[in-house]
Amino acid sequence: MTETRPTYRLRSARPDDFDAIIAVIDEWWGRAASRDLTRLFLDHFSNTSLIAETQGEELAGFVLGFPSPAQPTLAYIHFTGVHPAHRRSGLARTLYARFCEDMRSRGCTEAKAITSPVNERSIAFHRALGFSVSAPIRDYDGPGLDRVVFRRPL
Repeated sequence: MTETRPTYRLRSARPDDFDAIIAVIDEWWGRAASRDLTRLFLDHFSNTSLIAETQGEELAGFVLGFPSPAQPTLAYIHFTGVHPAHRRSGLARTLYARFCEDMRSRGCTEAKAITSPVNERSIAFHRALGFSVSAPIRDYDGPGLDRVVFRRPL
C-alpha cells in the first residue's frame, strides 16, 4: 500500500494569523517559545511570511521571515513551525523552498536563521537543506544566550 502525502494550501500570512500561531507555538515546540514571538512579526512582515493550511483550513505550519531592511540581499527567517502531526511530511521543506523562492524574486541572495545550540532538530533540518551551520556563538543574543547561525546562498 502506498502512503499518500497530505496536501497543503500555502498562502501569505495575515496579521490575524498571530492568534492562531501564538495559541499553538509552545505546544508545537515543546517549550516556552511564545515569549519570542510578538505581534509585530505578523503586523509588519505578513506579506513576506507564509502559512500552510490543511484542506480543512487548519494551521499546519508557518514561516515568518523577511528581507533585511539593513541588508537588502539577506532574507531572514525568524520563526518556523510545523504541527507535530505534519512533521516528516515535507511541509517544512516546502515552506522553506517557497519562502526562499519569494526572497530570490525580491533580490535576496542569501538566507539566514539562528537557533539555540541545544536545538538539535533545527540544526539537523538546516544542514539537510544545505545551510552552513556555525559553531555556537557565545552571548550572540545577550549574556548567556548563545546561538548557532545558519546561512545558505539563494
